[in-house]
This record gives sequence, C-alpha cells and structure tokens, in this order.
Amino acid sequence: MQQRTKNRLPSLFQPQNNGFVKAAGTASFEHEQHKPGELDSQARLLLLVNGLFIAASSLSGTFVNVYLWKVKSQFAPIAWFTFATHLAGALTFWIAGAYVKRFNKMNILRAGMAGSALFYMLVLLAGPAAISYAVPLGLVQGMAVGFFWLAFNVVYFEITEPDNRDRFNGWAGLLASLGGMLAPWLSGWLISRLPDSSGYRLIFALSLALFVVGGIISFFLKKRQSEGMYAWGFSFRCLREEPKWRWASAALAAQGMREGVFGFLIGLFVYIATKSEMTLGNFWLITSAVGLFSYFAAAKWYAPRYRKWGMLIGAIVMSGILLLFFWQVSYVTLLVFGIAVSIAYPLFSMPMISSVFDLIGTNEQSARNRVEYVVLREFALDVGRLAGISLFLLVTAISVSSSTLNWLVFAIGTGPLIAWLCMTRLFSSMNGKQSRT
Repeated sequence: MQQRTKNRLPSLFQPQNNGFVKAAGTASFEHEQHKPGELDSQARLLLLVNGLFIAASSLSGTFVNVYLWKVKSQFAPIAWFTFATHLAGALTFWIAGAYVKRFNKMNILRAGMAGSALFYMLVLLAGPAAISYAVPLGLVQGMAVGFFWLAFNVVYFEITEPDNRDRFNGWAGLLASLGGMLAPWLSGWLISRLPDSSGYRLIFALSLALFVVGGIISFFLKKRQSEGMYAWGFSFRCLREEPKWRWASAALAAQGMREGVFGFLIGLFVYIATKSEMTLGNFWLITSAVGLFSYFAAAKWYAPRYRKWGMLIGAIVMSGILLLFFWQVSYVTLLVFGIAVSIAYPLFSMPMISSVFDLIGTNEQSARNRVEYVVLREFALDVGRLAGISLFLLVTAISVSSSTLNWLVFAIGTGPLIAWLCMTRLFSSMNGKQSRT
C-alpha cells in the first residue's frame, strides 16, 4: 500500500527545487498547474490505472494460493511460487531499468499489465496442473509485477511533489483498500456459488479482462522519457557510498521480510481455519473496509511532522498483535489481527514510501538517477521478501507444528519495528530538527 504528504514546512528530505527538479542540460518534466497539495489530471489518471491493477490482482491473487492449496495441501509449493515471483520481480526491475531510463517507460507499464493478463491466461489453461508449474508461473507473474511497479514508481515520482506526495499515496491506499474490500468478497461469493472449479476460472478470466482495460486506459497517460544512460551497478555503488540509502535499504528489507511471508500466509491461515472461500472473501471485505477508512483519515490529516512517531505506533501495533496467535489461531483471532493491521498499516507505510521518494528528490543529481533509485528501492524490498520466504521454507522443512509456526510468524512479523529503527537513523541523518518533532 501507499502514503501521503501535505504541507511543505521544513519537509523531511526537502528537494532543493520546488517540486520535481530539472536535470541540467536535459529536457524537463512539466507539471500541470495545481494548488499546493492537490493532484493534477495525470496523477488522477495514474491512480485509476493503479486501482484497476490492484483490483484485478485482489480479485484473484489470494485465491491463486487457495487454488494451489486445494490441489496439494502443502506450504512449500505456494512458498516456492511466491519466492519465484519476487526473484523474477527483482531481476526484472534491474534489467528493465535500462529501457525505462532510455526509452518510453509507459511501454514497460503496459507490458506489466499484459504480463499479468498472460499469467491468468496460463493459470486458466493449466487448471489443476498449475501446481506442477508453480515456479514457472511465479516467474511469469514476477516479471509482470516488476514491469508494472518499476514504471509506476518512476512515473509516480515524476508527477508528484513533496506537497502532494502523501495525498497521492493516501488516495492510492484508499483505492487499494476499496479494491481489496470488494474484489475478494466477489471472488469468494462466485467460487462458493458455482460448481467445481467454475468460480476459479471465472475470477481468473475477470482479472485478465481488468488488466486489459487498465492497459487501454494507460494510453491516456502522457509519454515520459527519462534522460541519460542507465548505470547497471548504481545500486551497489549507492549502498557503498551513501549512508542514508544504506539505512533506507535496511528499513525496506525489514518491511519486505514481513510482506513476503504474510502476503500468502494470512489468507491461507483463514482458509485452513474455515475451509470456506466465502469466509475468506468476508475476511478481506471487513479488513479492507477498515483499511479504507484508515487510509482516508491518514490522507486527510497525516503530515510529514507526524511520520516518525506515527510510524512507531503502526509498527508496535502490527508486531504486538501477533501475540494473539500464541493464544489461538482461529477465524476470530485472525480477524482481530486483520482489523488491527488495517488500522495501523497506513501509519507505518506512509512514512516509508513518502520519505524514501523524498530522498530520491533531494537534489538535481539524485532526481536525475530516479530510475536507478527506484530499482534500488525494489531490490531492497525483494531482498527482504526473499529472505523471509527462505527462512519460512527452511523452518517449515524441519517442522510445521503450530508452536513452530507461531514463533516463526512472530519473528518475521517484527520486521516493522526493525524498519522503524532504521528509518529513525535516516530521519536523524537527514534532518536533526525533524527527528525531534
């Protein structure tokens, strides 16, 4: 999910120019004129494309894992599917960055939509045999997701400024919650009403159609071409030479560690506890509805000066609520967990996204390398995701007892607290005054 910023005050990581910086000697990117804090038409159009992508993913994403579980009730194939997805995503970010840097990044965004459509087409064609192709299917999905989010994040940086970045992220999170609320519920309802695997085939087909529609709408976004040559080793050089990015990357990796495992495990836990796709749909309906209101409130009132302590509160709630599983893992405890996380997640995630993208816009040189910085950001997230999934695979290969799973989930789930500690160091190094607010 995403975040937001409101007023300019001594904004954390304040860019030297007002808004998106112009690279010296290169073509500049012009914004539509808008009031401070408001979004222009291109930003709103990008939100629509993002909303369609997330709705299509939410419609089928959770149920792909359930579909695989029903064929073979083991964690390992689903974990390997997720591992392959994030591995391919990281490599795609790195390789496709060269194209985005030199050519039309909108083609990469459309390739992500087309690749996602292809993934669901392959799942439809494979049917129950998809479990045997879990890793190849994960690679296809990872490439599609990598294409989309690489282009999206670069365009997002170009069309937002420090005064409206939090607002954009707030609306993006709100739309994501809305899609996450309605799409899984509709999927669960269809699956429970249609015989055999007809419901699964229908929701996969609907996801395919939404990706196609999103691809068509993306043609209304203006062509944006980056300048300069792509630096293949930029991420490694940046980590070696820039302490601020070492802290940011460590925070992102800690966040990714949790996301990589929880992204597939929580939905599976709900299905295992209830054996009902409809109940799983209801779970996402309720938790996403809470998240919708939480993001709406955060989009309206969350300001940069609240980032440090707001992020801490979110991290504490997200980690502490996991203690509930040591008492019992049931639909009720999972629902309480989901509601608590939905309330707290905007507080945690908004400072992460907005601060890192503000860091990219620190000066002209950093903005000129925005593609490479976006690649570094996703690399860090995917390293954390792969590390979390690897730990999960290693531990569950030894034991899948409830006690082992509880401790494993708790250990991985403390990632937000580690991320906050890293971001605190980053806040302090960038702006001592901001860190005291």
